[in-house]
Amino acid sequence: MPAFSSAEYSAILLSLKVSLAATVVSLPFGFLAAYLLSYGRFRGKLALDVLVNLPLTLPPVVIGYLLLILLGRHGWLGRTLASLGVPVLFTWKAAVIATAVVGFPLMVRAIRVGMEAIDPRLIQASRALGAGPLDCLLTVILPLSIRGLVAGSVLMFARGLGEFGATIIVAGNIPGVTQTIPLAIYDYASSPGGDPMALALCLVSIVLSVAVLLLHEQLGRRMTRLD
Repeated sequence: MPAFSSAEYSAILLSLKVSLAATVVSLPFGFLAAYLLSYGRFRGKLALDVLVNLPLTLPPVVIGYLLLILLGRHGWLGRTLASLGVPVLFTWKAAVIATAVVGFPLMVRAIRVGMEAIDPRLIQASRALGAGPLDCLLTVILPLSIRGLVAGSVLMFARGLGEFGATIIVAGNIPGVTQTIPLAIYDYASSPGGDPMALALCLVSIVLSVAVLLLHEQLGRRMTRLD
């Protein structure tokens, strides 16, 4: 395996940083979306369900282009952030946003599975004992949804390690700044003589993915023992 330079190590660390940041930022929103879709009774629930799951069916490049419009200087969010002096496009922050949007449906689905597995009688008993909706959410639903939260976080993190299409549109492919593992592999695969390094980075990506899946399996077993 060829020796890595600082550029390759930077791509590996940036992939981990972006995936972790996207997971942490998305977790509260993913929990809220899962709660509304699992227990909410309101008009527009179907529309919310479609909106949450839309990134699963859209090509990542389409998501990236829509984010580019939204975060650009003429987009309402881009103008707002620019007025606050917060640059986003073609920075690692843009990669975090793209990763969060693409992986969000996977997180919400996993959390919903955990929530919908909760015995409704526990929630009814909590409400009968005087717990309000917020108390019930924090003391019953949240603790019993931990397995779904962990599964959703792992899925989001793993998906983030492989994100390419949306990221390259909004963050670019700038070595040492926004170049993640998939973008570095793309660079080497399209360059003469770059195959050995592309294969080496593929191996790193496989090792990281396997490690994440093993961690998920280990955490799942420990939670099963605690139950």
